[in-house]
Amino acid sequence: MISVKVYRQGNDVVIGACDEHLLGKKFRRGKLQIDVAKRFYDGERIDRKTLESFLRDATIANLVGTETVACAIDLGLVDPKCILKIKGIPHAQVVQMI
Repeated sequence: MISVKVYRQGNDVVIGACDEHLLGKKFRRGKLQIDVAKRFYDGERIDRKTLESFLRDATIANLVGTETVACAIDLGLVDPKCILKIKGIPHAQVVQMI
């Protein structure tokens, strides 16, 4: 499952989405760190198909985890060469300019 939390600010729809099993964990590689904080990512539990809908509506997306990032790649929103991996955990950000 994937956890997704939606934030609306003006015209922006910001989502934080992660593979559910990563919630609450921190990963560090050198100076890089990602904190998969529950306060930001812990929201509705959804499947990959539902995440596609959230990603299509988002203007900004912060994505962590193999399944979550793969969904954005499959939709053509993330270039696989632009994924940051910290301790083997994929992380990507998407900003859609409208």
